[in-house]
Amino acid sequence: MRTVAVVLAAGSGVRFGAALPKQLLPLAGRALLEHSVAAFDQAPGVDATLVVMAPGHASHVRELLALGGYRKVSGIIEGGLTRPESTRRAIAALGPAEGNVLFHDAARPLLDQATIAGCVHALDTYEAVGVAVPTSDTIVEVEDGLMTGMPHRDTLRRCQTPQGFRLSVIRKAHELALADPAFADLTATDDCGVVLRYLPDVPVAVVPGSERNIKITYPGDLSIAEVLLSDGER
Repeated sequence: MRTVAVVLAAGSGVRFGAALPKQLLPLAGRALLEHSVAAFDQAPGVDATLVVMAPGHASHVRELLALGGYRKVSGIIEGGLTRPESTRRAIAALGPAEGNVLFHDAARPLLDQATIAGCVHALDTYEAVGVAVPTSDTIVEVEDGLMTGMPHRDTLRRCQTPQGFRLSVIRKAHELALADPAFADLTATDDCGVVLRYLPDVPVAVVPGSERNIKITYPGDLSIAEVLLSDGER
């Protein structure tokens, strides 16, 4: 079955505080989003890559990726104002044909081949998969400044991306979410969260992630990513 990777790069990066979207900032000699595009370009199980870019920057990214020679890039489209809206635009761009789709945050540039292969392999059995790593910290529930609960950390995971789906499943989940007036008020709006809420009968399998697969949120995270990349090269 055909597998398309969608690199979600439509965020504004407000918390990062840069003039440009952080997806275009340099990391180890190339734009941040290029690292994810390159990872999918090298993945045997991925057939094509679609990039969802912040409005106003799609033409620049089209030129940037053309210069990079990424052979699997099938298109660059503009995203929406929210993550779910950008996902829906990607789903629409992929058309009605069945297949598998991997949604990945461009802000996670250190995606490795083992994680991609794990997602592709899991989609042979499941219709929805998410990447996660164990939490080493104790997590507590808090209300009004007071601890109200302490879930056992053996049952807890920290979510990463990619998140993978059968295209018909994630399309149906987002159709139901769009029809729900309360959806905009939900805190969990990533794609696995949408499936869990609106298609509760669809199991979401967990694929082991990597501690290197960090998310670039603040300027200091770029320095950490530089170090991790240097360590990996050595």
